[in-house]
Amino acid sequence: MGSTRHDVGALAPGSHTLTVDGVRQVYHVAGTGPVCVAHSGGPGIEWSYLRAPGLEEHFTMVYVEPVGTGASGRLDNRDDYRLDTYVRFLDAVVGHLGEPRVYLLGHSHGGFVVQRYALAHPDRVAGLALYDTSPVTGAEFWAEAMANLAAYPQRHPDRPEAAAVPTAFAQIGAATDDESLSATLRAALPVYFADFWGRRDEFAPFQAAVRVWSAPAGAQDPTPFDVRGDLGEITVPVVVIVGAYDFICGPRFAEELHAGVKDSRLVVLERSGHFAHIEQPAEFTEAVAELLRR
Repeated sequence: MGSTRHDVGALAPGSHTLTVDGVRQVYHVAGTGPVCVAHSGGPGIEWSYLRAPGLEEHFTMVYVEPVGTGASGRLDNRDDYRLDTYVRFLDAVVGHLGEPRVYLLGHSHGGFVVQRYALAHPDRVAGLALYDTSPVTGAEFWAEAMANLAAYPQRHPDRPEAAAVPTAFAQIGAATDDESLSATLRAALPVYFADFWGRRDEFAPFQAAVRVWSAPAGAQDPTPFDVRGDLGEITVPVVVIVGAYDFICGPRFAEELHAGVKDSRLVVLERSGHFAHIEQPAEFTEAVAELLRR
C-alpha cells in the first residue's frame, strides 16, 4: 500500500478524535504495517475487547470506538443507532486516515457494518476479514441462536454454573441502564466461548472488563440486514473466520459468506466460540495476516 496520507498524525500510535455530523468519534491506533480498521460488535460493546496484539505485528491497527460507547459521542435520538449510521461514521474515519485503501476487520455486528461499507465504498477497501459474522439476520438467525443457547447447559453437564447462563442471557433485554446491562452480559458471556469453564481463570479478566451501553445496544434497526444477494459485488480478497462453537454467528453463516464472496477463504477455528482472537490468538492472527499474501 502507498503512503499517500493526507495527515501523518492521523495514524500516530494512541487515541484520536474527529467530529462527524457534530458528534465526537474516537479511534485508537497501534502496530505497524498496512492499515487495518477494526469495527467491534454489539452494538454498544466497548471496543477494547477486540484488541488483538498479534495483528499489530502485521498491521497498523485502527480500532474504531463506535458512536454511543466509551469516549465517543452520543446521538440525540437513540433510534439513530442504525447500521447506516455506523457505516457513515466508519467512512469518516477511513477518510480521515488518508490512505487510498484500507483493510477492514469486522467482528459480529461490526461484520455487518464492514460488509455494508465494502458494498457502498468498494474503492476504499483493500481486503476484508469477516469475523464471526453473518450476511443475514432475522427470525431464522435468532431462532438458531436461541436453540444453541438453550442447548448450552447440556454441552457442560459437569458444570452446574452453565445451567444459569441461558437465564442470564434472557435478562439482557430487560436491563435498562449501562451498569445492569454490562453485569447481565458478563453473566451470560460463557456461552460465547468454546470452553469457558475449562479456561475460566484465563478468561476471567476479559469477562470482568466487558462494558456495554444500553442506548446503542437497545436500538432497533428498522431495516432487516440481508446482503446475501449482493456478496458477489465484493471482489477484494476476503477471509471469513468463525469459531466452531460460536452459538450466534456460527459456521452455517460463515459458509454462506464464503459461498457468496468470489475471492474468499474460510477458516473454521475448532477450539473457539465467538472470541477466537482470545481463544486461539495465534491461529486467528495467521488467518487475518494471510490477507497480506493474497
